[in-house]
Amino acid sequence: MRKGLLKKIVINVIFVLLIIVALGMIFNRQIKNEMIKSYQPKITRKTVTQTEERVKKQTKRHKQNVSYNFKKVKSLDFQTAARARMNTNKIEVIGEILLPKSDIHLPIGLGVANNTLALAAGTMRPDQQMGKGNYPLAGHHMVNRHVLFGPLYFKTKVGDRIYLSNMSRVYQYQVDKREFIAATRVDVVRQTKRPIVTLITCDATGAGRLMIRGKFQKSYRINDATPKLKRALLGPVNN
Repeated sequence: MRKGLLKKIVINVIFVLLIIVALGMIFNRQIKNEMIKSYQPKITRKTVTQTEERVKKQTKRHKQNVSYNFKKVKSLDFQTAARARMNTNKIEVIGEILLPKSDIHLPIGLGVANNTLALAAGTMRPDQQMGKGNYPLAGHHMVNRHVLFGPLYFKTKVGDRIYLSNMSRVYQYQVDKREFIAATRVDVVRQTKRPIVTLITCDATGAGRLMIRGKFQKSYRINDATPKLKRALLGPVNN
C-alpha cells in the first residue's frame, strides 16, 4: 500500500515539474523581459560619484566588472538576464539615457560586459565623456518595442531628442541620422572632434546593426531642466 502511494506521489511530483519546465519554455521570453523591466533603480549623483571614484582608483570591483571586449558580448538569454538581475551591484553606473518619444529610460553602465548589457546601456570606450566628442552606447534589441534598446528600432526618428545625464548636468542631443550598418563598422565608435552621441543595437536579423546618431545641442545643470524632464531623470529608470 505504501509503495503504491509513494509511487503515485513521485509520478505526481514529476508531472508537476514537467508542467513547470514546459511553461518556463513557453513563456521564457516574456519572463525574461519582465525580469529586465523590473530593474528600476533610482540613480543619484552619489551613485555616479562612487563609480567615478572606483574608475579613478582602478579598484578590484571596477576591473572585474568592466569590459570593453566586444568579442565576448553574447545574445541575451534567460540565464544571463537572471544572473544579471541577481547581481545588479556589478553594473558600474555612470549616468542615465532618456529618449522621451521612444520611451527609453535606462541606466548607463561602464563597458559592454554581458551583465551590464542585460540591464543597461553600455559605454563602448573607456575614455568617453558626455558632451565631448563621440559618446557611443550599446544596447540589446530584444525583438520587443518596450525593452532595453528595442524602442530604437521601432520608435526612434530623426528629430527626436536624446538626453544623457551624470546626475549633475544634462547633455541634450537631437537625432540627425538613422542608419543600418554592418556589424564590422567599428569606426562609428571612434572618437570625433564634433560632439555627438552614437547608439548601437542589432537590426531585425541580428546580423547587422542599427545606428542612431545625435548632434550635441547644449548642456545645463540638472536643476535647470524643465520640471517634467527633471522629474523623469531623478525618478527610477526603466519606468
